[in-house]
Amino acid sequence: MLKQRIITALILAVVLLLILFVLPVEVAVGVFAVLMLLGAWEWAALSGVHAVASRAAFTVAVAAAMGALALYVPPGGIPVALLWVQLALWAVAAALLVRFPRPIPGLLSAPAGLAVLSLAWLGLAFLLTNESLGPAWVLFLFVIVACADVGAFAAGKLFGRVKLAPRVSPGKTWEGLIGGLAAVSVGAAVGAWWFELPTGALVGLCLAVAGISVVGDLSVSMLKRNAGLKDSGSLFPGHGGVLDRVDSLLAATPLFVLGLKWLAQV
Repeated sequence: MLKQRIITALILAVVLLLILFVLPVEVAVGVFAVLMLLGAWEWAALSGVHAVASRAAFTVAVAAAMGALALYVPPGGIPVALLWVQLALWAVAAALLVRFPRPIPGLLSAPAGLAVLSLAWLGLAFLLTNESLGPAWVLFLFVIVACADVGAFAAGKLFGRVKLAPRVSPGKTWEGLIGGLAAVSVGAAVGAWWFELPTGALVGLCLAVAGISVVGDLSVSMLKRNAGLKDSGSLFPGHGGVLDRVDSLLAATPLFVLGLKWLAQV
C-alpha cells in the first residue's frame, strides 16, 4: 500500500506542475473547479445523501455557488470577509471534533460543504490569477500541506505514542503533529529564501496554515466516521477519493491567502 501511495503521489505531483506551469491560467482555474465538484459529489455521500439524483443536485449547487462567486468577485480580488467566513466554518468544525462521536446531521454538513468547497476554489483561483507569482504561491501552499502530512506520517511511525484525536483518527499522534510542524518549518524557511521574504514571518504563517490543515484533515475523517465510510472515494489508488487528498487544503487555503495579504504579496 505504501508503494502504491508513493507512486500515485509522484504522478499527482507531476500533474500538478503541468496544471500550474504549462496550462493557461484560465484552464488551471477550470481544472481546480472540476476537482472541487468531484469533491462535492463525495461530500454529499458523507452528508448522508446517497441517491444519485440528490448527489448530482448537490454537485450542481456547488457549481452554481462557484459561478455566483466568479460573477460577484472581480478577477484577481477576493473580499477578506469571505476568508473569515471560511475560518469561522473551520472553527465550528474544530468544536464538533471535540464533541465527536455525537452525530453530525446532514442538514449541517451539507450546507457547510457547499460553502467550504466553493470558497476554497475561489481562494485557489484568486492565487492562480494573481499577477505576483500566482502559480508559484499555489505550489508553495501544496508543498507546505505536503510537508505537514509527510512529516506527521514519518514522525508518527517512528515516535508516535500519544493519540491526537483517537475517536476521529486513531492513527494520528501528537508526536506526528510535532514532526509535521518541524517539516513545515524547514519548508517555510526554504520558501522565505526563495520568495525573498522575512523568514520569521513566513515560517509563522506556514505553521499556522499547517495547524489549521490538521483541522481540515480531521474534519473530513470525522464526516467519514459519521457516515460509516473508510474513504471518501476511490479515485486515487492508495489515497482514496478527492476529499482524502484535498481535506487539509480546504482549511489551509483561506488562512494562507489572508497571510499573503498581510505580507502584501497578493
